[in-house]
Amino acid sequence: MKQHTVFTSLLAATLSKGAGFLLLIDPDKYEGKEVVILAERAEQYSVDAILIGGSLMLSNRLDKYIKMIKEVTDIPVIIFPGSIMQVSGYADALLYLSLVSGRNPEFLIGNHVVAAPTLKHLDLEVISTAYMLIESGRSTSASFMTNTTPIPRHKPEVAAVHALAAEYMGMKITYLEAGSGAELSVPIETIQAVAQTVDIPIIVGGGIRTPEDARSKVEAGADFVVVGNVFEQNRDNHFFRDMIDAVHTNTPKTV
Repeated sequence: MKQHTVFTSLLAATLSKGAGFLLLIDPDKYEGKEVVILAERAEQYSVDAILIGGSLMLSNRLDKYIKMIKEVTDIPVIIFPGSIMQVSGYADALLYLSLVSGRNPEFLIGNHVVAAPTLKHLDLEVISTAYMLIESGRSTSASFMTNTTPIPRHKPEVAAVHALAAEYMGMKITYLEAGSGAELSVPIETIQAVAQTVDIPIIVGGGIRTPEDARSKVEAGADFVVVGNVFEQNRDNHFFRDMIDAVHTNTPKTV
């Protein structure tokens, strides 16, 4: 199994850029040529990592798309698995998600046990991640598929203590997730509460549709911002650049 080179590079990005930008690609939502274009844009505008995965993965494109991405960029490709079936040795790393916001044992430890032997035999860096679903105004695929209830958006202290417990359990990173296509993104108060409570890095994703919203997450304490769904509707090159520049608060704007 790889050493923690991807995780180290992500931490370095937060120091040099203020925060890291993670591009999420759902293989079900793009054709091959579109994935290549996205990866080339990611390279041009200094995306820090590409997350790939989806709640269902109806297509059998994971290996193919990862190889296509890696042919045009050296940006780390990290699997963001919606199930234990979403594993590929072609990726650089995998977020080992434990759904600590829920009480479904399959997503706390059960699926991890099933996947562990396969991961051990792959040359794949595994990043232990405390995955937390935050109420987003509507039911999301993640909450439905995991049969769990998100943390109420008006209870930031509940999110904070879940993240603290995950840190004490040795997890390397916390992921606050509103859900793909969420009506509302993760509240600023929730991000602030978690950032003030834990020392491990914080990823925030779901429902982020504007550069202003992305920047607000960083200012609240997010170390990484994930954006994906909005690019399926708005594929304008300038919009893509502006989203990334909004997150990279310590670097000059790109052209």
